[in-house]
Amino acid sequence: MRPIFFPARRRGDRAWERLFKLAARGESGKVIRLVGKLDADDRKAVAELLPAHLAASGPEGDWSTWQEHLRSMLLAGVACLGGAAAVATWLFRRDFRWMRGDEELILELLRERPAEWKADLARRLARRMRLPELRYWEVAAALVRETGIEPPDDDAFMVGWVRGLGSPPAATDPLFAAFAPRLFEIDGLGEAIDGQVGTIARLVEDGLLERKAVIDGLVGRLLRDGPAAPAALAILHDRLDLDIDESAERAGDYARLLPAGPVPVADLALAQLRRLEEAGRLEEELFAEAVQALAFRPEKKLLRAAVSWAGDAVLREAGRVDAVLGALSLIFAQDTLALQERAVRLAVRLARQAGEPGREAVRQAAAGLPDELREKVSAAYGGGIEAEQVTLVPLPPVGDGPAMPAPIASPGQLVREAAAPDVGPYTFELLLAGLVEWARRAPGALREALRPWRDPLDPGFFGLYGGRLYDGPAQAVRRALLAFASPEESRRLSETAAREALPLRAFDRLCLRRAHELARSFQDGDDCPVLLATPTAGTGHIAPEVLLDRLESLEAAGAQALPVDLAQALLRLPRDIPEVCVRRAEGLFSEAGRTCADWMRGGGLPDPKVKVFVAEHRVPHVGSTPVLKTVLDAPGDLPEPIRELYRLETGHGYMLEGWPLAMPSHREVVAAHMVWNVWADMDSTYLPTQALVSLAYADGPIGEGMAHVLACGMGHANATNRAAATDALLTLAARGQVPVAALGESLTKLVTRGVVKLNRVVSVLDDATQAGAHETVWEVIARLLPGLLPKEGDRPRAGVADLLAAGARAARIAGVRAELPDVAALADRKGSSRLVQEARRLRHLVAVP
Repeated sequence: MRPIFFPARRRGDRAWERLFKLAARGESGKVIRLVGKLDADDRKAVAELLPAHLAASGPEGDWSTWQEHLRSMLLAGVACLGGAAAVATWLFRRDFRWMRGDEELILELLRERPAEWKADLARRLARRMRLPELRYWEVAAALVRETGIEPPDDDAFMVGWVRGLGSPPAATDPLFAAFAPRLFEIDGLGEAIDGQVGTIARLVEDGLLERKAVIDGLVGRLLRDGPAAPAALAILHDRLDLDIDESAERAGDYARLLPAGPVPVADLALAQLRRLEEAGRLEEELFAEAVQALAFRPEKKLLRAAVSWAGDAVLREAGRVDAVLGALSLIFAQDTLALQERAVRLAVRLARQAGEPGREAVRQAAAGLPDELREKVSAAYGGGIEAEQVTLVPLPPVGDGPAMPAPIASPGQLVREAAAPDVGPYTFELLLAGLVEWARRAPGALREALRPWRDPLDPGFFGLYGGRLYDGPAQAVRRALLAFASPEESRRLSETAAREALPLRAFDRLCLRRAHELARSFQDGDDCPVLLATPTAGTGHIAPEVLLDRLESLEAAGAQALPVDLAQALLRLPRDIPEVCVRRAEGLFSEAGRTCADWMRGGGLPDPKVKVFVAEHRVPHVGSTPVLKTVLDAPGDLPEPIRELYRLETGHGYMLEGWPLAMPSHREVVAAHMVWNVWADMDSTYLPTQALVSLAYADGPIGEGMAHVLACGMGHANATNRAAATDALLTLAARGQVPVAALGESLTKLVTRGVVKLNRVVSVLDDATQAGAHETVWEVIARLLPGLLPKEGDRPRAGVADLLAAGARAARIAGVRAELPDVAALADRKGSSRLVQEARRLRHLVAVP
């Protein structure tokens, strides 16, 4: 780490040299003492040098020493920078984003500043805070308390106050006086309330928080947040232990919480309403509203509670029969046999007391019940209730996949889109193509549009931080643009990158190397009139005739093809090449043209074989955990960089969404690379299965790789990911390409080994059934049942009853008739568990007449 010096020695340099030596040795305590002794001129000189030094330096030697060096730089900036704005900007620099625990030292350095300056800094820090980290909250709060200013009302700052509620004591805290009346109005309350339920309850007990205001605020917040209401508020409600009068005052609010509140909130609302009803203090209109709202809930627990409450309530007041029957008719539509049976039993018991509205609601809803239950209701309600006709929902047609977006229309658009924080796979392709086109069509206009990037030039904007390269599509494209605008600056910037900070997977490297080789061509002054690999279809494919046009343009210009660009272009050719295109390719004379002709004549790459295994990985002090391992056979003689794509690696892919576009005619190769990623991220919020939708539109045979990727997507913890897996399944079903046997085998293996949770898979299968893929769903479930149904004496695994129910739904719509020995054996068992009941229902549905 070499310090930055002024070109000519001047006052303040000696202070900087002393400070740097202490910082380089990691002696942050001595740094603090040194800056405390500096005069105004020395501090100004140090403040001028700090930013340049930090931008140019990077980790060297021992990591802990480097951390102490950063801590020294952080504290030196706090002490020496002049304005409050400068100090706030310094504290929130990216270089210090992992620094924690220096709040007291920072405050010690700030306390010598004027009160007005400290108040300004407190407000600036509050504005910069972001959830969930809340960096420097303690510093800002201490400055607010010491200066006596009005506390900032920034949401993140108020969340920090909630997290620390009770320290210092509420009675003496100016933040408490300012924020307590607005406690339940804070937008980020859910981020902070979990650990403060007990504290808030004690503050109410001690009279520091008004009880009525807290109850009103709490219930109002539950209504406002609806499905997003924090569960901790339900716990706080229970801790407050409302008396019957307090509950009765809010009965209408509790009824409005039932339709949309999360389960803990709906539970508390139901408990309060049932309590009021049992005490005779619930209006009949609210009772009817509440049971109807519960009947619409999807959660089985709440539906069971609705039936139980309805049965008890109608015994206390016979006039509620029609309201209860209206709710029961809604529960008839719940496709859970045990719930339907409970609702039918109660409806049959109430038949003699039913008025016309209740009878009509029951008769209409009973048509959708299973035959045995429908006949019971029909007998109790006058007979003649016929089974409803099954509505067949056709699979929606699918086209050829998404279309490519429009090309970049101007140099200004090119620069604006390249400056965006994230660059998706389609935008990446358009930016590279746009750079080549506008560098040729309007080089002066493009250089002018790029001038703000160079004046001044920020290495971080191009992916360089502390001597390391954090590479991604956006950064790689920006460096290519810089290479066009200023080859010398681009070359110097590249030379400062000691190494890449993130390991990249093969498809990621293929993507970025195209930008890298384009940048090198600009640096070397080579002409690149056209890129070969820009897709012509949203699947990533290139029309063969378009690729031939581009190769002919290169030959006419006397230019050489960029090697990685050529390899990517060949990988994007469709599987079937018209003979006229093959003959046209054979007329090309360049090396790239001959390579393309050989590729087209030979039919591209042979189809691979992929095998996926579930292995056991030993974790110290934890035990064994299942791990997916993939084997991909590679053809013998492959050119670089295509050979790399047949070497499977583990590790996260950072551009997964673009992988299918790189090899759209051999999706099984892409799937083999994706298996590890989708498996490793199954319990995260990352969305790797978005790539599944693109993969479903790609071409080529499907085997174990695609089946395992789809299976892991179906078992993902994140609902958005499961929705992407559903979309992929529907696309494959509409194209007649679902690998039913391989998918059934993969799911069975992954469920039995504990890799995938069955209930998540069932939710995807159910969604696919509702969207029209009932025949495909049934074929998959029929292959799952033999391996997942419990044998005699075995404990059934979680979700098997749901799988049987999903099979019944798909079979009923598809009109399936089949012999299912494993299901029949389960249905013949004694007992009335849900598992046995669902087996009996499925056997009855598919029984051969």
